[in-house]
Amino acid sequence: MAERARAFSRELADVFDITIAYRQDDKRRAIRDFLAVLDAFRPHVSYVFDLAYSGVFAAALHRTRAGCPWVVDTGDAIYALAKSAGLRGPLGTLFTGALEQFGLRAASAVVVRGTEHRILLSHYGIDATVVQDGVDVAQFLPRPVEELRTRLGLHDVLSIGVLGSSVWSERLGVAVGWELLELLKRLRGSPVKGILIGDGSGIPVLRQRCSQQGLDRSLLFIGRVPYASVADYLSAVDVFLSTQTNDLVGRVRTTGKLPLYLASGRYVLASRVGEAAHVLPDEMLVEYRGVVDPDYPDRLAERVETLLANPERLQAGRALIQVARKQFSYPVLAKRLRPLLERMAEDR
Repeated sequence: MAERARAFSRELADVFDITIAYRQDDKRRAIRDFLAVLDAFRPHVSYVFDLAYSGVFAAALHRTRAGCPWVVDTGDAIYALAKSAGLRGPLGTLFTGALEQFGLRAASAVVVRGTEHRILLSHYGIDATVVQDGVDVAQFLPRPVEELRTRLGLHDVLSIGVLGSSVWSERLGVAVGWELLELLKRLRGSPVKGILIGDGSGIPVLRQRCSQQGLDRSLLFIGRVPYASVADYLSAVDVFLSTQTNDLVGRVRTTGKLPLYLASGRYVLASRVGEAAHVLPDEMLVEYRGVVDPDYPDRLAERVETLLANPERLQAGRALIQVARKQFSYPVLAKRLRPLLERMAEDR
């Protein structure tokens, strides 16, 4: 979200004088800190990234005191996500639902990052503007990373990666990267290697399962890398997986990772869900059923075997760079956002 905020600030600097305030670790104190910034800056419009209570409540309180309209920018159906993952407990899940309803109803305008999220909200009488997750295309263009590929042992194999925070869900029994591990099980003995980039509570569980199944040499756990280094790792990997559950949670999403994969010219294998289904060619879309689809890794394995037999197909990923430029680059997204902000500032 910080990258998104800074990108919009750069692209809209010719029209707006923008100040960015960042939430610190203490979420309750953040409300006070945000209010102090708003009182000092006295904006015509305030813009809240994500439906987090410190930003939402600060913007709502400031509106009652100063009449300042505010926008909430969300990429998830957060109540459905909390309920599905079961990470917050009953009271936490109820609070999440109340926060979502309050934020969407109290905001002067709503920005969503997925086409199907706008359609969903329209059924509840909420008019939202779609401004997808974005990417600085120039920052993520393919680059020579032979030294990194050598260090990771990616020569003479088809490398398959997943990028993201891996949070273990006891309720579902999965975390980001589960499908990669299951895919490697099915391709045991084939010249493939998995790369999992990111950290979180799911990593120790996946490491243990990887060891139990004798796949230690087949799956690399990179851990968290600085944002400035992500582009190098993307260029080093041949194929990236972008998996969304086929439910409300998955259907409303773009996910911030998909635009990065596109700008890097990677070949993508994605579940036919959410924004990926709107922008990727059919050869890169894989059917996914329900919340946890035990047969999905089988379908992924079939696609990977096709790539092993026809490695020239990996070049199809290069065409995705143009998709990133036309649909997910920050200059394009800022042009969609600009009329909304100008109208709100004029109507204040």
